[in-house]
Order: sequence, then structure tokens, then C-alpha cells
Amino acid sequence: MKLERVLPFARNLLESAVGPGDIAVDATLGNGHDTAFLAKLVGETGRVYGFDIQSDAIASTGFRLDELGLTERVVLFHKGHENILSSVPKEQFGKVRGAIFNLGYLPGGDKSIVTKSNTTIAAVEQLLEIMAPEALIVLVIYHGHEEGVQERDELLQFVKQLDQKKAHVLQYQFINQVNHPPFIIAIEKR
Repeated sequence: MKLERVLPFARNLLESAVGPGDIAVDATLGNGHDTAFLAKLVGETGRVYGFDIQSDAIASTGFRLDELGLTERVVLFHKGHENILSSVPKEQFGKVRGAIFNLGYLPGGDKSIVTKSNTTIAAVEQLLEIMAPEALIVLVIYHGHEEGVQERDELLQFVKQLDQKKAHVLQYQFINQVNHPPFIIAIEKR
């Protein structure tokens, strides 16, 4: 297949924005795959700030980072991503180069605990305040469940209203697949 699938496309976007010594945010830790990916991108001199409300996600991510020898590059917060502004150190403001959200529920976890559009929108707004110019926010939207449909619709409405002088917004989606495949919204701060 020549067209990139959603998750590899998300990673390629992050690779274009985040490099050694940079600051990045994983807004939804999940099982730690994106956190580890970002930790490798930022290298020994960079930092990743990760957020999740579920202790299982914190533990799983911590274990993965420890296994890969990446623990020193990451700060984990056991709180929601709507707390980015109060959690990321002020000296990092203006230096954040990339952020990723995998929305929905924790794979293999409690499916009744899901991300919500109000906290996701708050987190995106906060990131746009503290990110460097040309930094990227990548939102992977899983909308195959009831709450996911609502979050999808509210996020799409929000990003369509972002001032094009302040951000570029891209939607990357396969439109002829069944079962509500995930898609990406990418926001580049101007």
C-alpha cells in the first residue's frame, strides 16, 4: 500500500517536528508506545511530558520506558491533559515542538473511561499557548464508540474555527473503510 496508514502517518508528522534536545508532550499515555517514540526522538538532552488519568497507563508506560532505558527523558503526570499549562515547567514554554493525543479509551483497559472533548480542547488550547512556532499537535481520533462520535464532532467543530493566521489544520482520513477507522487531525502552530 502506497498510502500511509494512520499511525505511521502520525509518527512521520512527529518526526518532522521533534528532534534531539526538544520538548514533547504525550497527552494520552495509553500503553506508552508514543511516549517511548517521543523519548527516542528528543534524545538524551530532550524531555517528554506525559499525561494520563489511569494508574494502569502510568504503570504500563513506566515499565515500557524502563525496559527501553528511556525513563530519564520522561516526566509522567497522573492527571488529565487539561493540566498541561500547570504541569509543564514554565521554562519550557515556547520550546514544545510536538504533541500527540490518542483519543478514546485505553487499549486493553476499562472502556467506560474515555477521553472527552472538553478536556481535549482545553489541552489543545494550552499547547497552542506554549508551543514553538511550526510545532505540531497530532490528534488520532478513534470514533467507533458512542462517546468517540461526540468527541469527534466537537473537535472537528473546534479545529475548523481556529484562525488560519495562528494555525494550519489538516485532516488525514481514509473515507471508504468500514467500522469507523481512526483518523488524524494535525495542527501546526504558525
